[in-house]
Amino acid sequence: MNRAHTAIILATALFVSIAPLVIAQTDLGNKTNVVATVAGKDLTMADMQHQEGGKLLQADYQYYLSRRKVLEDLIDNQLLADAARSKNMPLDQFMEKVVYQNVKDPTEDQLQVYYEGLDTKDSYEAIRGEVLQHIRELRQSKARIAYVDELRKQAHINISLMPPIADVSTEHAYARGSLNAPVVMIEFADYECPYCQKVNPQVQQLKKTFGDNLTVVYKDFPLPMHHASQKAAEAARCAGEQNKFWEYHDVLFYSKMVEVDDLKKHAQVLNLDTERFDKCLDDGVEAAAVKKDLEEAKSLGLTGTPSFFVNGHFFSGVVDYNVLRDMVNQQLNMQNRQNPAHQLSQSAVGEASSVR
Repeated sequence: MNRAHTAIILATALFVSIAPLVIAQTDLGNKTNVVATVAGKDLTMADMQHQEGGKLLQADYQYYLSRRKVLEDLIDNQLLADAARSKNMPLDQFMEKVVYQNVKDPTEDQLQVYYEGLDTKDSYEAIRGEVLQHIRELRQSKARIAYVDELRKQAHINISLMPPIADVSTEHAYARGSLNAPVVMIEFADYECPYCQKVNPQVQQLKKTFGDNLTVVYKDFPLPMHHASQKAAEAARCAGEQNKFWEYHDVLFYSKMVEVDDLKKHAQVLNLDTERFDKCLDDGVEAAAVKKDLEEAKSLGLTGTPSFFVNGHFFSGVVDYNVLRDMVNQQLNMQNRQNPAHQLSQSAVGEASSVR
């Protein structure tokens, strides 16, 4: 059986196998559902959410990632099947004649070099066929991925499968844009986190791209292994008291300088009232506000930074601009489908005012 056919069958089987779990997940999403009765007292999903909301969110997110992987495989297989149909070719023939047409077998020298890098006592002659097949499959896999990427660029794909959702407070948080925007993206981050430093310019670009359709909210999640992140978070809030939160926030991520002396130098560069800033920082005026964000992050079960909530939908891990853009577009597309008479504006590109 052809590998592409096998992939379709396996992916479909896996999708069917998780269907009962999808139904169960939907049922559990109703917080009024009774999940247990103890000594005549009903316990509901709301009780579970109140007691162990963070654990449930993380479990739901892992479940979402598994389903998303199955969905992405199904999309890829569907695109290939449609492409083969458009050329009036069976899928097996299409894969060989079109997708793999430029895939060449390795030379004998390449096989020898690959063999020499293996930790094996078998002779080259004994495993040559296996090595050849392995390299052939690797090259075919790369060719398939590249071909599907091109198909995806040409296709109109709307994904309705959403990550789990949680209630996240925006009270007293700094925001770029209006909290009434169609999409509100909340980021929990740490000023010492290298991943947060890397993603910050991409978040800025995202805001410029979507303009008034997107509001970015920042929340503090100083991780315990970063000794200076707590004070850096306080410093940004002290700058916020002088209406320079976002400018200071960006300087922290750009400079990566977060020691106390550096924090005070940043205030000078931004022309803040340094006496007022230094007193705010030295006295720990904003420590309680940072701790409040930290406690919320813990209650949500967050374990690392950056962590995002887009209209309440949670996702985390290694993210880049494309991932962020797709999450925002998914929310905009969903709202447009629900209310097609009111298409959301894609203009108003530029820096939005900050609100607190």
